[in-house]
Order: sequence, then structure tokens, then C-alpha cells
Amino acid sequence: MTVTDKLLDKYTKRVPSPDAASAEVEVDDAENLGCFGWLRGVRDRSIMLELRKKDGHALAVGYSWLERVEFEPEEGITLHLPGRKVRIKGSGLNTDCRPTMRLFDGIIRHRVPWIRESDQNELLQAAATAVSIESIQWDV
Repeated sequence: MTVTDKLLDKYTKRVPSPDAASAEVEVDDAENLGCFGWLRGVRDRSIMLELRKKDGHALAVGYSWLERVEFEPEEGITLHLPGRKVRIKGSGLNTDCRPTMRLFDGIIRHRVPWIRESDQNELLQAAATAVSIESIQWDV
């Protein structure tokens, strides 16, 4: 599928060509909600979750490897993977940033393809109800 076909599909709601993988969704198809992406389609699911740090370090984990996801208001979100824990700390992690769009819920439903740490300016300017990611930490 060419770039022109993608643009036409986007604006004309054409059915994608048969060679397009209907189950796979590109990261570009995700809506940018500031510090995380959200897949728009009701049936869209991300295969991996990309975790982006401010310093450029990134880690992608397969959603199929998630054993459990835990939310504690004081600690944030913890992703439990075999032999590894990922902690996402911030504010508004389990609140609606838009109607029915919550980071915690999106992770559970595999709708979040990426999460990134907020930079200092974003943290200072964020409203009290906004979602912001202060840090993403993982152990080896």
C-alpha cells in the first residue's frame, strides 16, 4: 500500500487493500494524547508496548508477556513481566484524559502502543487532572 493509498483510505473510509494486514496497526495510527498513544479503532490492539525515557533509552515489551498490571495511587502503574518489573510513575494514571480514555485501562486492553516520560516543561504546565509521566523504570 502506498502513502497515497493510506491518505485516501484515511479521508474516504475506503476498505483497505487485501495485502494490508488488518490485525496489525502502525504506531502512526495511534492518537497522540501527550505522554501516551491510543489506538483509535474499537478492535485495534497493539502487539508491543514501547516505553520511552527522556534520555532516548527505549524498551519495547510484548503485551503477550504481561503477567499482570497493577495500579496503586501512590506508586503508579506496575507491569509484571517474567523476570522484570516496569514502574510507571506520574499523575492522572487512572483518570480520564478524554471520555473513556484512561492510561491504565488502555494498557489492560492493549490499546496503548507507546508511553513516554514527560519533559520538565510539560510537568510544570500540566493541569492537576492531566496525565503526566514523571518516570519509567525497569529492572534488568
